[in-house]
Amino acid sequence: MRYLIIFFSAFLLTACKKDKETVSGAVSKDSMTTVHDSAKVGATAEKILIEPFPFPKEIKECSCYFAKNKADFEAEKYIYADDAGKTAYMKLDGKRLAMNLISSSDMEADEELSKEIESGDYKISVKGKKIKKEEALLFEGTMTIEKPDGSIETTPIYGECGC
Repeated sequence: MRYLIIFFSAFLLTACKKDKETVSGAVSKDSMTTVHDSAKVGATAEKILIEPFPFPKEIKECSCYFAKNKADFEAEKYIYADDAGKTAYMKLDGKRLAMNLISSSDMEADEELSKEIESGDYKISVKGKKIKKEEALLFEGTMTIEKPDGSIETTPIYGECGC
């Protein structure tokens, strides 16, 4: 009788242990898949759409204005313009924006152009190097646009600054 009780106890203990492993293994695998999927969705950031626009009527005198390349510049497809002082204009994600110039370098001194622009949704950095000196100064460089969600878009620029 004693051996019979030990045998049934061992049998029940083994049977319960196998059920537990099967159930916990299946739940763990499902929850890991769900966590993996949600992490994948959260990692994607939206692309920033940079669109050309006509030269701003608000700019009357000295200005800087850039296109993505020389051909677009000659076709007047500008992606950036500023009044060489306080305000920068762009068309981003379908909206025409007037933004505050935070800083702008003195391009006469070092032949390099540097501008920092901020608005509520965007932080823009323009960096360029002088390529030709005439009445207006021609520049080539890059523009980097950042959004709070982590989206970053970098594009080449070609354009001029002058009066």
